[in-house]
Amino acid sequence: MKKKYNVYGIGNALVDIEFEVSEEFLDKHGVKKGVMTLVDEETQFQMIEDINHAETVQKPGGSAANTVFAVSQFGGKAFYSCKVARDKFGDDYLQDMKDAGIDTNFDRQHRQDGITGKCLVMITDDADRTLNTFLGITSTLSTDEIDEHAISDSEYVYLEGYLVTSDTGLEAMKRAKKVAEDHEVKTALTLSDPSVVEAFKGRFEDVIGASVDLLFCNEDEARKYTGKSDLMEAREALKKEAKRFVITQGSNGAMIFDGDTFIDIEPYEVKAIDTNGAGDMFAGAFLYGISDGLGYAASGKLASLACSKVVSQYGPRLKWHEVQDVRKKLV
Repeated sequence: MKKKYNVYGIGNALVDIEFEVSEEFLDKHGVKKGVMTLVDEETQFQMIEDINHAETVQKPGGSAANTVFAVSQFGGKAFYSCKVARDKFGDDYLQDMKDAGIDTNFDRQHRQDGITGKCLVMITDDADRTLNTFLGITSTLSTDEIDEHAISDSEYVYLEGYLVTSDTGLEAMKRAKKVAEDHEVKTALTLSDPSVVEAFKGRFEDVIGASVDLLFCNEDEARKYTGKSDLMEAREALKKEAKRFVITQGSNGAMIFDGDTFIDIEPYEVKAIDTNGAGDMFAGAFLYGISDGLGYAASGKLASLACSKVVSQYGPRLKWHEVQDVRKKLV
């Protein structure tokens, strides 16, 4: 029997505020380049003031949100569990989900007073993205936001790794995985960020438990999680953590383990100007592919092409017509 949802995602709901900055700016403010750092609202506000740019890109985002958005754009049906406040940013966020055809827990749940989370995305000339995140109300995301009925009616549950930074977020991840397993729904997890893996490895191990069905990570995350400096050794070690996994390699494409063999996914050569959301896009396109009947190789090719499009422009999402162009090129 076909499930209603291709993917049920759970993650931090954040409004992305994106700027172009110099590496000197990051050094001046003591910001660690290329990773996500949690900050308080005052620190984030001061950073924005100091950037002092007239133009900003401000859009609803968050890692798992970007992924389920991609699933929906490619033609799948998605559900997203998150937490936004009863404020203007929360209004815009949920409208964005609704416009994309994504169901949320707020279809049946009331919002609370508070501040919707925001992520300051700083893009340097080498296209790398550095994130300073004020979680706001999403720091209290918990098992209350989980919709067990929606999980049971999904092909995959997708867990955002950033949630391990919160005690209640960690419990929500574990609960969602348990519900999925009870209903024979496959579980997918992304390691999200090298600095998060390094700081919270034990929590990731707690969530993964015996195994997950599908793990997403990049090269740095694979090395940090396994403790192996050699990528070939890291990928062998990951076989003990996940039944199947994807290691993205930036301009070198990706490698997929389908449970039996490794599949190399070739990159599409483009000039990258913003890598923010590249991993989210890969996961979304890939999950759409495998939940809609495509094989692992074909899904990897779809995800690689979608990534090449998203890194060649600013922002973590493609426009709807760009997604259709990707689909046409692979038909």
